[in-house]
Amino acid sequence: MVTIGIALLVAGLFFDTGTVASQSAPTPTVDRLAQPTLPAVPSQADQGSQVYWLSCLPCHGDRGQGLTEEFRKAYPEEDQNCWMSGCHGEKPYENGFELPTAIPAVVGSSALQKFETAASLRSYIFVAMPYWKPASLTEEESWQVTAFLLRENNLLTANGEINEANASSIRVGPPPATSTPQPFSAPMVTSRVPILIASVIILVLGVVLRFVWIKKEKI
Repeated sequence: MVTIGIALLVAGLFFDTGTVASQSAPTPTVDRLAQPTLPAVPSQADQGSQVYWLSCLPCHGDRGQGLTEEFRKAYPEEDQNCWMSGCHGEKPYENGFELPTAIPAVVGSSALQKFETAASLRSYIFVAMPYWKPASLTEEESWQVTAFLLRENNLLTANGEINEANASSIRVGPPPATSTPQPFSAPMVTSRVPILIASVIILVLGVVLRFVWIKKEKI
């Protein structure tokens, strides 16, 4: 009897444990605005994810989708309507700035198409970004965030690196359109000589006819 009791107890504990394990744990809420964590040995693009989070994410989105309505809802409610606030409206506070109503995506099939190569993309980022404080990134940070954007657009391997030596060879957008050369056609030159000769002949004929008519009148 003791053996049977122990067996039943063990079985009960087994099934109780199974029941507890089968219960689904609540899905944790993901903070889309949280700072990304770095691996133990971060790549250039990993470092760029930190630069992107600090300087680019507020406008270009947590997934590079741009300032969409869906992304703005991830912000605190009081910050969701950027253009009505004193920070980013038509009349921002002293340390604020007016935010454009349309901010493009930087990740996706149609993103970054105006940049022919990684070199032109990096140059633009270094000179003109972030929007609220242009040219505030260091050279290293501009290379890092460029590497991050290339990786997110599947244009760079996970551990790939870019620099002055190879950036121009990494294609981003389509090459600039070139006009089709047209065959040369010499301008048509209209000779005035035949017209001049015809005019002289008509004038001479006119004089001769008038002379003949006058002579007949005298006769």
